[in-house]
Amino acid sequence: MSFSHNMDDEYEKFIRRMNPPRVVIDNESCKNATVIQVDSANEHGILLEVVQVLTDLNLTITKAYISSDGGWFMDASVILPVFNVTDQDGNKITDDEILDYIEKSLGPDSGFASSTRRSVGVKSSMDHTSIELIGSDRPGLLSEVSAVLTHLKCNVVNAEVWTHNTRAAAVMQVTEEETGAAITDPERLSLIKRLLCNVLKGSNKNREAKTVVSHDVTHTERRLHQMMFADRDYERVSDEAMDEKQRPIVNVVNWYDKDYSVVTIRCKDRPKLLFDAICTLTDMQYVVFHGNVDAEGPEAHQEYCIRHIDGSPLKSDAERQRVIQCLEAAIERRVSEGLKLELCTTDRVGLLSDVTRIFRENSLTVTRAEVTTRAGKAVNTFYVRDASGYPVDSKIIDSIRQEIGQAILQVKGNNEDLNQVPQESPTRFLFGGLFKSRSFCNFGLVRSYS
Repeated sequence: MSFSHNMDDEYEKFIRRMNPPRVVIDNESCKNATVIQVDSANEHGILLEVVQVLTDLNLTITKAYISSDGGWFMDASVILPVFNVTDQDGNKITDDEILDYIEKSLGPDSGFASSTRRSVGVKSSMDHTSIELIGSDRPGLLSEVSAVLTHLKCNVVNAEVWTHNTRAAAVMQVTEEETGAAITDPERLSLIKRLLCNVLKGSNKNREAKTVVSHDVTHTERRLHQMMFADRDYERVSDEAMDEKQRPIVNVVNWYDKDYSVVTIRCKDRPKLLFDAICTLTDMQYVVFHGNVDAEGPEAHQEYCIRHIDGSPLKSDAERQRVIQCLEAAIERRVSEGLKLELCTTDRVGLLSDVTRIFRENSLTVTRAEVTTRAGKAVNTFYVRDASGYPVDSKIIDSIRQEIGQAILQVKGNNEDLNQVPQESPTRFLFGGLFKSRSFCNFGLVRSYS
């Protein structure tokens, strides 16, 4: 067993030596996008790492083509993903700093293909303490969480909050109020964990609540996907189903001639959609060998030829249904339901708790939020809805803006959205009270599945 494992490691090292990662950035061949090609050994998780680097730079991937050098009938040792990308304004990437970062992050000197980097985006930091929260959603939950942290003299410097299918998850980075450094006292960490877990449990006895406190910092968005997947948020509650018109269309069939399973996804396009799909397939232990993504219009089309990490296609209808459910959930978690608000002001301890309380007192709840601190400024984005599931009253927003500050809190997008927030069943509770301080030139997969 040990001999076999050593042979596998030696083979992987040999493949990496023969195929060091190579990045080609082309701003000439496509008139409306920058084309980025990355050649690398096809290790599990490599494709996700490439996509993660691009999406973390807030680049928009309008098209993608993924192929493996082994062809359709061989196990591929090298993966060749090509991406058409633009900035958020739809322009080519011309910033030398960004282009240099991409080359350094994905090129041969990056350690990109090192077998020691099996976990994407994992790094260690003593600048802050990371808190992970998972539990049943209810109005005012994050208001209570932030109040507890303020009482314990913890400052939230960064946080991301997702809600889906009556479940809520958050990754929060906190520091000591007095020192601005990570919290290291074991007794204090134990108290934080215990009090937050009590808040998460509430009166719900059916589903587990969990709080994890550590100094390890994972990639926040990937960690949220992992937490909600482990929490089985993909198990749809019968009376909480998403509107069929909004629901992504996901299908999986076996392509027996080529020994692949083919996943197709069609849904409304949005930022980071490709990352969410690849992240889910990777964490479910599937490898993408070939793929085709087109997101140039309002709707995105994705197609992937996959195998399980053990080399087999999907083996049963139950496995097929689980892949479909998990991809649907991954897409829905980041759907931005509600009215988009942005807040920018000087950061201070207790700011999160104060604004959270204002939201809760005005019967608003948050479906998704990001909390960031940049150079002493709280820069936050959040999506709000009425806690009862009805459209947000514009008078309430006006009142909140007057209380917080017209220049500090601003409505983004069309003001018409105030009257267009989709109604939901009042039984659907959302995370209350947290805010935040193309052309590859005619590529395509040939389909002949049976």
